[in-house]
Amino acid sequence: MTDESIDVTPRRRPLQARSRERVDTILRHAAAIFHENGVDGTSMSAIARQSGMSLASLYRYFPNKPAIVHALAEGHVQKMEEALREKLPELTLSEAVDVLIDQFYDFYRTEPAYSAIWSGVEAMPELRELDLRELYSNARDLDARLAEEYPELPEERRWTASLVLLRSAGSILRLAATLPELQGGQLVAEFKCMVRAYLSELIRQER
Repeated sequence: MTDESIDVTPRRRPLQARSRERVDTILRHAAAIFHENGVDGTSMSAIARQSGMSLASLYRYFPNKPAIVHALAEGHVQKMEEALREKLPELTLSEAVDVLIDQFYDFYRTEPAYSAIWSGVEAMPELRELDLRELYSNARDLDARLAEEYPELPEERRWTASLVLLRSAGSILRLAATLPELQGGQLVAEFKCMVRAYLSELIRQER
């Protein structure tokens, strides 16, 4: 999709309300086209047309297609982090298995262009970096929750468990989102069983 030399920094920061609206319009239409045609099948010209602006105007906001992909991915990461931080303090970890996995799975399936963008995470260095940033940010939140609920867990194992749970959740749920709904739901159900078993074993060994 891109290489190490491609700049994905937006050309204009939307400080004024009108500029923010233009950027939101670009990203909304780009997401719809990516969802329908895939990232590789979408051109900057198509995004400009759907956004109701000239190609030159589009380039004033984003230097290339990877910059638009990155901006959309950052929005996905922000929404996921906000959802985790909102729900996690309200739930026991056993409750979180069902609530958070279901919530994230629904997000992966319904958020426009999510699968189209993140299916290419390994091909785009900037997305890999963003993916790792999300992983470690969410792992810190989960680690703090584990420390609160299970203070007997050693710090090093607790952190490792946080990374294992979140990385495996991301991989499984992204795969499930690409499958037919019935098959995806079955995969998610089996994953919940795996997570419960892992948490039970984790806690049992430290008691």
